[in-house]
Amino acid sequence: MKRLSVAASLAVLALLAACGTSGGSSSDNAAGGSSGFSAPDLPKLDKLGTGEGKLSVLAWPGYAEDGSNDPKVDWVTPFEKQSGCQVTVKTFGTSDEAVSLMKTGQYDVVSASGDASLRLIAGGQVEPVNTDLIPNYADIYPFLKNRPWNSVKGQMYGVPHGYGANLLMWRTDKVKPAPTSWSVVFDANSPYKGTVTAYDSPIYIADAAMYLMATKPDLGIKNPYALDDKQFTAVVDLLKQQKTLVSEYWSDYLKEVQAFTSGNSVVGTTWQVIANVATGEKVPVQVTVPTEGVTGWSDTWMVSATSKNKNCAYMWMNHIISPEANAAVAEYFGESPANAKACAKTADKNHCTTFHAGDQAYSEKIWYWTTPIEQCLDGRTDVKCTDYTRWTQAWTQIKG
Repeated sequence: MKRLSVAASLAVLALLAACGTSGGSSSDNAAGGSSGFSAPDLPKLDKLGTGEGKLSVLAWPGYAEDGSNDPKVDWVTPFEKQSGCQVTVKTFGTSDEAVSLMKTGQYDVVSASGDASLRLIAGGQVEPVNTDLIPNYADIYPFLKNRPWNSVKGQMYGVPHGYGANLLMWRTDKVKPAPTSWSVVFDANSPYKGTVTAYDSPIYIADAAMYLMATKPDLGIKNPYALDDKQFTAVVDLLKQQKTLVSEYWSDYLKEVQAFTSGNSVVGTTWQVIANVATGEKVPVQVTVPTEGVTGWSDTWMVSATSKNKNCAYMWMNHIISPEANAAVAEYFGESPANAKACAKTADKNHCTTFHAGDQAYSEKIWYWTTPIEQCLDGRTDVKCTDYTRWTQAWTQIKG
């Protein structure tokens, strides 16, 4: 069957265009939870009871579709019929917005990206999850479980949902030879000065840190989300230098497609779904995983610690990672599903190949978005690392 249609992809991009940051998550490339981080002592649900009849969902656009945007795109209604839990959905545009909304206590579950999940855990807004009560959890790819963005000291705080990489994209008619390194967007002598594009978010600081981790080993960076003051200064300096190369900082998906179509941008960071749309529009682009690696997202459904509808919340988590629903969401949004059985359910039988679903070796090249905190996520205890507040302040300065 043919690849996901351009029209369908454009519908996704239009839905998300105003979001300001991706539906994504975060990572430290090592398994086992967030070293050096202590979570509030909160209980997890010990047994599943009868559904309470309602559920309030806080989600990235495209993650909890109920047919109102497209009658053919609906995985909420089947859940309501099966569970008896009537769902209300509130979408958010940034991880910062999601964190603020969760503090109100009005929502039962949230689809959290890695640049939000640790903040939610640390703030006591979400609680540990009893995965024994979620049958479909058994089919989640093992390499997505017990990771620094969704667990603490071996305890899961949610269920993995979907994941993807921040790739290097270039115009094949204007960028030659084909790039294999992020140097084309970071090197001060890049021949593509004035046509480079970069992702507009403080979390993009990690991309520069990852590049310096490979090219400046004397800095001692082991994890792009764990930067001490010296390392952080070097990364910020690199990004200030990069600003002279950048034609546009993008957070609007459609605008990046337009920039590559017009030629205002010819090389920079992107997502696979954006590359698919550009290719469908006959724009000559290709993507790659550069030698230094990539950042990316792995999203997690989490339960509010103050939810009064936890039975419905657990039913929802089991539903949304079921093969059928997980396939539908991954294909609509443009990412890899987390459930190994989902690939057999996608309408586009090449979807999982395109998005490298289940490819652990590919996944291990991704430094998934993770909230920077003072406790260094690389395990160091002799220094303090820069937290997300510092990253946000620095990003404002970088862009001027």
